[in-house]
Amino acid sequence: MENMWIHLCFLFSLLETVFSVDLTYRIEEGHSIGTYVGDISADIQLLESAPARDRTLIWFSQLQKDATRDSHLFNVSRAGKLYTAQTLDAESLCTYNSECYETVDIAVQKKESFIKILEIKVIILDINDNHPQFPFKQINHQFSESDGKGTTKSIPNAIDNDVGIRNSQITYQLRKNRDEPFRLSVSKKVDGTSKLGIVLEKPLDREVKDTYNLQVIAKDGGYSQKQGILDVKISVADVNDNSPVFSKDLYNVSIRNTHKRDIPVVVLSASDSDDGKNGKVSFQYSSKTSELSKSYFTLNKNTGEIFLQRKFSSQQKHMYKLLVEATDGGIPPLSSAAIVLVNVINQENNPPLIDVNFISQSKGISEGTDVGSFIAFVKVTDEDAARNGEVNCDLEHDILQLQTLGRKKYKVVVKNRINRETQSNMQFTIVCRDNGIPPLETRSDFSLQVIDINDVQPQFTKSVFRFLTYENEEANFPVGFINATDPDLGPGGQLSYSLSTDNNILLPFEISDFGFISTRDSLDREQQDIYEFQVLVKDN
Repeated sequence: MENMWIHLCFLFSLLETVFSVDLTYRIEEGHSIGTYVGDISADIQLLESAPARDRTLIWFSQLQKDATRDSHLFNVSRAGKLYTAQTLDAESLCTYNSECYETVDIAVQKKESFIKILEIKVIILDINDNHPQFPFKQINHQFSESDGKGTTKSIPNAIDNDVGIRNSQITYQLRKNRDEPFRLSVSKKVDGTSKLGIVLEKPLDREVKDTYNLQVIAKDGGYSQKQGILDVKISVADVNDNSPVFSKDLYNVSIRNTHKRDIPVVVLSASDSDDGKNGKVSFQYSSKTSELSKSYFTLNKNTGEIFLQRKFSSQQKHMYKLLVEATDGGIPPLSSAAIVLVNVINQENNPPLIDVNFISQSKGISEGTDVGSFIAFVKVTDEDAARNGEVNCDLEHDILQLQTLGRKKYKVVVKNRINRETQSNMQFTIVCRDNGIPPLETRSDFSLQVIDINDVQPQFTKSVFRFLTYENEEANFPVGFINATDPDLGPGGQLSYSLSTDNNILLPFEISDFGFISTRDSLDREQQDIYEFQVLVKDN
């Protein structure tokens, strides 16, 4: 008699796993740790389609942290609510004049299986927490009495360290007395910063007035507008009136990642038509050049030569943007800007890196796991260029298989039924190989302990047991043993026995939990010489 039942409840259909931006949230920078960002569970409406009794079986978790940081920027609760894990600073996380955001990979899990991998995009909104700043509090300029209308003297622009377009967008105005013959000119350089100049409206008469005090006001575009002030003192005399001019506005060069450090990457050239120190040009990086780019390239301020100063990492980006200023030796100095784009061709061939996230923290799997279940997420990285960075992965196993989810992303799924009684531990290896010459591969070995379920019914060692006993013996006289087996582990493999008859007649026998049959009463052969009855065995 079969005494074991397997109850299967199909709670959800397998949801398609999509690796694209599933949700977008926005949060201002500067909020304290633990600030609420959004309710992922509510926004994807996953629980609305699930029966109420099953909603507690679904939970959320964040996958691996970003390898470039020591800790998460965000935390997600099991219920799917997203919070900040750090105080967010847009200026340190993002670059100028671009959308500031971070992505978070969230796993939606039900019991022993991934349901969905979500990519959450969190846009970090810049707040206006920096004001425009000039490099000097005051600058001195000289105009000549012989200068005609339209003569222009350059002044430095202000810098606003906010990364938001509106908060860092600077407008300028000139504060002066109504009868003073000056106006402010504003134009854009190739690096996006402003080129400022004080423009003469009519010739000056030094004998009438030899000094003017002006103010240039720089205001940002934030809602709580901030400003910076540059005092401009003008004396009437001859001054440096020409800016350096680069031979070209854009330098576009390509180098190999094995480029030697003693060979220039590029040589910049700029000229200044002024004489003497006013025409002597020096070079320096613009404040808009990133620290990462400057860490790889050094600039000779006198010759304009750019050299490589450290070896490239295969994990680094392949295009670097350098913003360079050419400045003359005048007082005040005048400058112009050029852009240098360096494309690094990666010739190295490094093996792929494999990162595996299992649904079970214990790396175990139930033998009752359904075929097609999603048990692990595999992400492969190989930052080599061209074919050296093209990767294919394989998993050869009779029960598990690897399915692609897109570029360098895979999932491990169950392809055949799991049976602990025939295989208690599953060993498998994921092999990822690039297309370089020679191809390089990485092998990651894994072991999954198969967790037993009660899926095998007890079996007697034979269908009929025959015993001989004697009459007139006292109660509890031994008759014999009944043997049955069950390969399940734990309570599923522990057996108990009972006696059964067709008419529920009370038998003069009893059986222990171990299958030992003994007499309940003294037997009388003349009254009955043969007893036939059934023994029922069941697991626990």
